[in-house]
Amino acid sequence: MAFSPLRSKAFNHGRSLSFPSKTHPSTSQFDENLSIVRGSEASCSSLSSMNNRLNGLKNLYTNVDALLLLPNIQQIISQEGQDKWVDQVLDGYISLLDACTTAKDLVSQTKHDVQELLSALRRKDVRGIHCYLNSRKKSKKMIQKSLKNLRSFTSKQNVLALDKDKQTLALVYMLKEAESVTISMFESLLSFVTTTKVQSRQSGWSLVSKIMRTKKASYERDLNEFEKMDAFLQMSLEDVQVEELMPHLKEMESRIHNLEEELECLFRQLIKTRVFLLNILNH
Repeated sequence: MAFSPLRSKAFNHGRSLSFPSKTHPSTSQFDENLSIVRGSEASCSSLSSMNNRLNGLKNLYTNVDALLLLPNIQQIISQEGQDKWVDQVLDGYISLLDACTTAKDLVSQTKHDVQELLSALRRKDVRGIHCYLNSRKKSKKMIQKSLKNLRSFTSKQNVLALDKDKQTLALVYMLKEAESVTISMFESLLSFVTTTKVQSRQSGWSLVSKIMRTKKASYERDLNEFEKMDAFLQMSLEDVQVEELMPHLKEMESRIHNLEEELECLFRQLIKTRVFLLNILNH
């Protein structure tokens, strides 16, 4: 998702809009981490890469916090306290926290679904497998609704051209670009999770048997974990032993758990950054 919140002529200068040199290393660190997070968008093809991207976002907001501690930055925010862009940034954090909460809930549900599927496969419980398939269908509907809300939020977040000095413009740019890549991350994460396309209209042990079969080619292609599960659920050519499927699901469960923890860390970091802003405005 490409999103540049500030499109005034002043921002055509790009890198020239920065805080005074020799101020704080977090200025360059922010630019570096922003580039890393942006560059990772195209390479998020696994749960591990999603974890890395979330960690990069957390580092980005750590840089934001460090910059918000600078006296000159605090002075700018205090002076601009009644300006519309400040309210928009603060409201944006509420939307980011809501999106993060939704992502956490959906990831937690996904982990639960995988755990239930593991249990059903151990017991050869067809009913349990049907429950997994139905839960995944419900999750997909929730994800589609969440994606729609995220895209609606993005379309409303463009900031009008600001008649401000360069330091203020640079500050707004920093805060809005952090917001932009965060929304992009949530969109990527939800789209990643919803790649699974399942069909639940099957009965009897044939459903379990179908889960045990897939194409070897599916492993040779660059599939994410959910696409591999899709292959397990839909392909029916070459037999796959339960012993081969279970390790994949166990590893998937572990990685989803890590993703859940990274989302919790990002959630706490977003709260911390918003509190920093509020404290500056209230002093």
